[in-house]
Amino acid sequence: MSNTYDQRPPGYDLPYPPAPPLANWGRRVVSFLIDWLIVGLPGTAIQLATGSSLGSLVNLVTLLVVANMEGSTGQSPGKKVVGTRVLRIADGSYLGTGLAIGRRLLHLLDALCCLIGYLWPLWDAKRQTFADKMAGTVVVVTG
Repeated sequence: MSNTYDQRPPGYDLPYPPAPPLANWGRRVVSFLIDWLIVGLPGTAIQLATGSSLGSLVNLVTLLVVANMEGSTGQSPGKKVVGTRVLRIADGSYLGTGLAIGRRLLHLLDALCCLIGYLWPLWDAKRQTFADKMAGTVVVVTG
């Protein structure tokens, strides 16, 4: 039997595998709090204890390390604990370090106007913050 363009090979017409479920707001909040304990608290404590800018340097370094983890695996320490992962919405791939850093910086916009951007996932169909919308990302539940 010859193969023509109107005949599909076996399995060609199967649907795409289902996308992982989106993470709920509670998981995202717990993940954020764990990350803040790891990233924000140590540097802030150093800065308050010493009165120097060393704490800011510690915060910057830990932010970059965590963003690199998130960009290469989709998970920060907090996301790993609660079982979530951030992925590109277009193709489900990891962000890469640059986009992960940019997404973290974009979270500053979520804090504007009474933290409404952080609350947005409560009613958004894709459960995205403003930063997620601008970066083209979603947070999903792993395994």
